[in-house]
Amino acid sequence: MPVTIRDVARASGVHISTVSRTFSAPHLVNPETRVRVLACAEDLGYRPNRAARALITGRTHNIGLIIADIANPFFPPLIKAAEGQARHRDYHVFVADTNEDPTTEEELVHALAKQVDGVLLCSPRMSNSLIEQLSREVPLVVVNRQLTGLPCVLMDVGQGARAAVEHLLGLGHREIALLGGPRGSWTNREIRRAAGAAARAGGAELTVLGPNPPTETGGLALAEQVQRSGVTAVLAYNDLMAIGLIEGLDALGIRVPEQVSVVGVDDIALSRLTRPKLTTVATPTAAAGRTAVDMLLQQDAEPPRAARGIGAGTAAGARRTTAQVMLQTELVIRDSTGPGPHAGRDRPSAAPAGPGPHRLAGPGDPVVATGDGVAS
Repeated sequence: MPVTIRDVARASGVHISTVSRTFSAPHLVNPETRVRVLACAEDLGYRPNRAARALITGRTHNIGLIIADIANPFFPPLIKAAEGQARHRDYHVFVADTNEDPTTEEELVHALAKQVDGVLLCSPRMSNSLIEQLSREVPLVVVNRQLTGLPCVLMDVGQGARAAVEHLLGLGHREIALLGGPRGSWTNREIRRAAGAAARAGGAELTVLGPNPPTETGGLALAEQVQRSGVTAVLAYNDLMAIGLIEGLDALGIRVPEQVSVVGVDDIALSRLTRPKLTTVATPTAAAGRTAVDMLLQQDAEPPRAARGIGAGTAAGARRTTAQVMLQTELVIRDSTGPGPHAGRDRPSAAPAGPGPHRLAGPGDPVVATGDGVAS
């Protein structure tokens, strides 16, 4: 017969309610008693019934994690870190993939709302107004999107784009292309804004090609456009596009970095395996996953039991946070960037563009934590 809560109570010498609190609200149990109960439960092989706990506490101890594209190597480190952090807090994570489709995003939030205590939205493609509306149905933390009044975990891709363009300017490049990412992407807008400002400050011309699918195929398809544009350096929305571009340029007989320098964003594992190894902006994806889980659980107060029927986001008195955390990025210089046509010449004076490629802070260090931010 399966071990029951009564068996654990009898073995540990406490009331059944104490065993229940040990698993549902451990902070309410005397530490010595809690250790004894957990030890007895472990010896007996007892595992609490999560469905029963949800009925009693009004909490499922589940988190939804909705991502834009599970095939993109950017996301697995984030997923793994979020799952590990959630498990440490006795939560389980349900992962769902939207395939870059905002309609699917909305449907998944609705589907998960009554099955989880909150949702992490990673690189969402929905409109700000729709995300804000959904946040009234279920607690949300948004990763890689800045919205006023909602908790967000951001990676400072703007600083990374500035550092990348500064690096290319320092190598003597004055004609630079930016391979844009998907429409509706906050990251894409931040990269374009920062790269454009850095290029203007350095007296360079920035040619924007996009929006584009953020895939290797998307980069490959742009090789001929890059060739026709006459640029000598390229900053891509992400590493997958940069790797695809290098492949396409090679097919056209264009050498990287001898003829065209290429920089990516993300620092996925593949960027260290390509030939040439890819210069890229490292983004703190694992740190973002852990931070997002902590932020979500921080605002997940004990909701009234009846509130579970209409979603935890509507629970009266539930604590909600609007904190926004910005995590550092870092330029990693490898082999795909080299001297340009203006190498060795004096650079036009440029306004300071923030920390350069040899920054002291590492990726994942928080640099900003504010109550509110500017909507994307």
